[in-house]
Order: sequence, then C-alpha cells, then structure tokens
Amino acid sequence: MKPQILPISQPPRSSSSSSSSPSSSSSSPSRMALKTVLVRGDEDQGRFLFLSPTSFASEKTLEKRPLLPRASSYTSTSGNHNNLNLQKQRRRRVNSDISLSSFPSFPPRQYSLRRDVGHAASETYLLTRLSFKLLRYLGVGYRWITKFLALGFYAMLLFPGFVKVGYYYFFSSQVRRSIIYGDQPRNRLDLYLPVNSNGPKPVVAFVTGGAWIIGYKAWGSLLGQQLAERDIIVACIDYRNFPQGTISEMVKDASQGISFVCNKIAEYGGDPNRIYLMGQSAGAHIAACALLDQAIKESREKESVSWSVSQINAYFGISGGYNIFNLVDHFHGRGLYRSIFLSIMEGEESLRRVSPEVMVQDPSIRDAVSLLPPIILFHGTADYSIPSDASKTFAETLQRVGAQAELILYEGKTHTDLFLQDPMRGGRDALLENIIAVIHAGDEEALAKDAVALPRKRLVPEFMLQLARKVSPF
Repeated sequence: MKPQILPISQPPRSSSSSSSSPSSSSSSPSRMALKTVLVRGDEDQGRFLFLSPTSFASEKTLEKRPLLPRASSYTSTSGNHNNLNLQKQRRRRVNSDISLSSFPSFPPRQYSLRRDVGHAASETYLLTRLSFKLLRYLGVGYRWITKFLALGFYAMLLFPGFVKVGYYYFFSSQVRRSIIYGDQPRNRLDLYLPVNSNGPKPVVAFVTGGAWIIGYKAWGSLLGQQLAERDIIVACIDYRNFPQGTISEMVKDASQGISFVCNKIAEYGGDPNRIYLMGQSAGAHIAACALLDQAIKESREKESVSWSVSQINAYFGISGGYNIFNLVDHFHGRGLYRSIFLSIMEGEESLRRVSPEVMVQDPSIRDAVSLLPPIILFHGTADYSIPSDASKTFAETLQRVGAQAELILYEGKTHTDLFLQDPMRGGRDALLENIIAVIHAGDEEALAKDAVALPRKRLVPEFMLQLARKVSPF
C-alpha cells in the first residue's frame, strides 16, 4: 500500500525588510504552535509525523501544499528575498564556466588487484591502530564489554545483508573507491555512479555517522547503492575520527570533501547545479557544522572559500544532534563518558561553537543564517541514541530565526531502523522515498521512472531484523 500523503499547512511569509528587528522578522514563541500530520504507510514501514509551525491568528488563511514540496517551491522567510536572489546570482557565477552539454562520460575505471589489496591493507592497519588507541581512552569496563558483544551479535544478525552490500562495494564497476580529496590519510571519498550515464545527474554529498569515533566512508554503501539505482550520484565522505582528530578536524575534512564534490563532480557526470548535502547521526552534526561555518565565512565576504552554500540545494539531516550542550549528559549515561565526549568536542568552552542550534540564534551571524539552503530533518521517535527532540528543537529554532526548515518524524523507528533495518527489509523505504522526492522534484522524467521503480529485494529475513533491533547497542 502506497503511503497516503496528507496536505499540510504553510504559514504565509512576511515581506518585511531584512533590516527589521529580530522580533519583527520571526514569530514570537508564544504565538507559535506545532501542527502534526500523520501519514500511514505499509505496515512494516511504520508511520511518520510531519511537524510545521503555524500561527493561531492566521490558521484559517493558511495555504495548503504537499508534504515534501518541490525544491523550487520553497518560499523565503521575511527579509530573505533579496538574499535568495543574491544566492542565485552567486550560483550562476560559480557555475558560469561549466556547460551542461559538455559533461564528459564517467571516467573509465582502471582495475588493479595490487592497488586494491594494498589500499585494503593500509586501511586495515590504520583502523586497527586507531582502535587500540581508542581503547586506551575508553578503557575495558563492563559497560563497554557488553556493548562490544551486543555490536558483534547485531552485526552477525545483519551479516547476510552486509555480505551482499559488501560484494557490491568491492566488485561493482559503478563504485569508485577512495578518491583523494585532501592531504590527510582519511581524506578519501567513495563515489556511487548510476548505470545510466545519459545527462548530468543530481548528487548527494554524504557524511557518515559513527559516534565521532568509528565513522567510515563504507558505512554509506547501502545508501549509495539505493540512490545510484535511482540515477543519483552519491559521494560518501570519510573524515578523521577521534582520537586521530577532534571535531575541528572532522568539520574541516567534511568541508574539503564537499568542496571536492562541488568543484569536481562534473568530471564524473554529476550536475553541479543539483548538489545536496546529507549526514547521518554524528555525520549529520558534522555536516551541519560545516555548512554553517561555510555560511559564516561567506557572510563576512573577506574570507576566501573553495565552495559556496549557494551550491547546496538542500541539507538532509538523519537522526542527528545539533545542540551539544543537551547531549553531554545523555551520552555519558549511555557510555560515551563526559571526559571522552568533551575531548572530542575540544572542551566545554567549545560547545557553543560546535552546536549549530545555538549558533544560529546569535544575532551577529544573521546574514549567514539567511544564506542557508532549505533544511529537512528526519528522525525516529523511538531513537534512544540521539532522542528525536534533538531534531525537533533544531527545526523549531531554525524556523524561529527565519531559516527554511522541515521536520519529519517516523513513529516507532529507532536510530538504526531508518538507516539499516528498513533498507535491508526491502520493498518501499519511506525515508528513501522522501529524500528522492525532494531531489527529483521538477524532473518529470525522473519522477515517472520513480513511479514505476520496482521495490528493492529483501536482504535479511524478517525475524533476524527484529532480533537485531532488540540487541542493537545504538
């Protein structure tokens, strides 16, 4: 049964000047409410909720629009009209030297067993060395022993799916592994290319999760395969993890990877005018920090930049945390102890700087906030690793300061359901379909193909998925 999409209400945008005071450019919290729309899908896909702010005073005059609107239909908040025109002009300048008709075909891949084996050996050595170094920080207490055992059992239950995805990752000619984008050992990214190479393709720059300590670019291989099957190029960006690097290095690496995608993706058949940024879990936090940092640099105009936020059509945040102040105690209770987490975040004095939810409320960077692309946040209501309130409060804050933000909550979904169990279940994946709907909005040919796309095959038996859900340490 195809999910039923109910219309939601959109508040009318004010046309006041961008120089107005904060109180005049955003609604007062006391006058704001959340309107919830319930969308029911297939039984094993669960249900999800959409939250959007509405004004009590103007509720009768609200204009109806579908759940995930076309990317071109996002309307500006008060004071943003001139900024959006400026972004369009900047985007035209950035891409003025690129002709869509002159895109080359995908570069031929040169297979080398010696190179692949050597790369695998060096990556294994690097990850093993970092794992032992990490153990010195974590210690070998009862809680971590049980979590590692649970992780092993969880991985064993999903092993049939991992084998199939791993085979695609290592042997598919559509995967370009470990493309260098910087000078650090982890400055690598994987590209997932569609089989159909006709015309420039939309692109997703994806920053993987991993609690800031076990992130790795291959974690995005299932997502990369799914989107590549729908004619979307995916770039999975690797970055330094703790203790190899702290949050500043992670954000710097992610920004460099995004820069590579913005400037080089046309060489692989990507459309530089249709780039989307996505992050999952810790990767959602890192990507949000990189996006906001870039907007701040651009708003100051004196700082040189290698890519522009105007090149990003939208940001997708999956199960992320955006206010680090609210997560310190939560993570401490789940085993990521305060001393370790603060080391990752470079101390308590840096928490404000690495909390996008806090930063966007700073009046001194209002110009930077106005440059941000549409932001769409996804979260499961049964997520205990990072509670769904983390996305809810971030969306509310963004809307309050005049940014374009939407929130979709998936009822009863856990931290790993959205990213692993549901895709391995096969059939129609609600999260995937929502993301594709935004990326393909306005492309009638792509939408027609999506309408007749075959459901994905199941990778893991249902009873194993249910058991994995129960034992998951995340």
